[in-house]
Amino acid sequence: MLIIRPLQESDLDALYAMAQSAGKGLTTLPADRDLLLRKIRHSRDTFDQRCAPEAGLYLFALEDTGLEECVGISGIQARVGLDEVFYNYRLSVTVNASPELAVHVRTPTLHLSNDMTDTSEICSLLLSDSHRGGGNGLLLSRCRFMFLDHFRKHFSEKVFAEMRGVSDQDGRSPLWDALGRQFFDMDFTDADILSGLGSKSFIAELMPKFPIYLPMLPDQARAVIGRVHDNTAPALKMLQAEGFNFNGLVDIFDGGPVVEAFIHNIRTVRDSFDRTVMIRSDRAPASTSDKGTFMGASGQGARAQEMMVCNGSFKDFRITTLPADCISIDTISLSKEVARALEVEAGDRVRIAPLKDASVNTIYSGRDSNHAGKSFGA
Repeated sequence: MLIIRPLQESDLDALYAMAQSAGKGLTTLPADRDLLLRKIRHSRDTFDQRCAPEAGLYLFALEDTGLEECVGISGIQARVGLDEVFYNYRLSVTVNASPELAVHVRTPTLHLSNDMTDTSEICSLLLSDSHRGGGNGLLLSRCRFMFLDHFRKHFSEKVFAEMRGVSDQDGRSPLWDALGRQFFDMDFTDADILSGLGSKSFIAELMPKFPIYLPMLPDQARAVIGRVHDNTAPALKMLQAEGFNFNGLVDIFDGGPVVEAFIHNIRTVRDSFDRTVMIRSDRAPASTSDKGTFMGASGQGARAQEMMVCNGSFKDFRITTLPADCISIDTISLSKEVARALEVEAGDRVRIAPLKDASVNTIYSGRDSNHAGKSFGA
């Protein structure tokens, strides 16, 4: 069985192995054991409500219960730019005109920006190679939207994601080589690692505050601004399907695009609904929810019309997946094993949303008319 839960210190070895295999360019999860341990402890303090809500870091593990191992991670940063300034470049146009000379020139320009300050960020999505496919990446990503919906008071109304920009196999970024390297005497990977380690003050100290006119950059650098790394293209496509759109900002290191959405407009949030738990007896006939959901150690199986199901707990948040045929007009039928995994009992309310892009109306009838943007609350 695959289940989403808060990350624990016992997941450190698995997380470190995934960070090593991810290669260069994953800023928020560098292969540094001490940093990863600090992030895990920060996340635990967040879920245990031992830190201020605006300083929260929520890290979720995808656990393969058969292997008893963390095989994926995703996260939410409650607010960015509150302890250290958060930088992006904003793409804009500078207009120069002279009526006397009949000249009107529009020049694409990059401006250093702090526009995302105090906004919630979804981040740190990483999946083990052994568990790629079968909808596992969707589950890791979309579980965050269900948590955002449940506990909106801890987050901003708008959320964003910085997408990994273009770099080659050696970790070289055309934009960094053309721009950042002119002001920082270091390689792109070194600067990216420093940023991931939290040493971001050097950006403010050394980065030019004046607009950057794109025609002054080489063609290779201009071509990658606003583009994503090939490995990140599926993640961008998924976010776009959820309602995220490019907001005109790009990463200052590699030029990757920033996409954003309002929580109430995210499709997983819009399509979610509540049901009451009904637990089947051991003698009850097994439904397809017990036969076709969790196939093999990787959990890869047919997931057509499969639904995410989550409890309403803040500290012990849990999500797993079940086929839609276990859902009725008022209830959801769970086996004892699944109920234990979700830490729910008969009569509890759970939240449900489609895992993939199927129409909710084809999966069940009688959508809760009183849901419409409501959340469980903390």
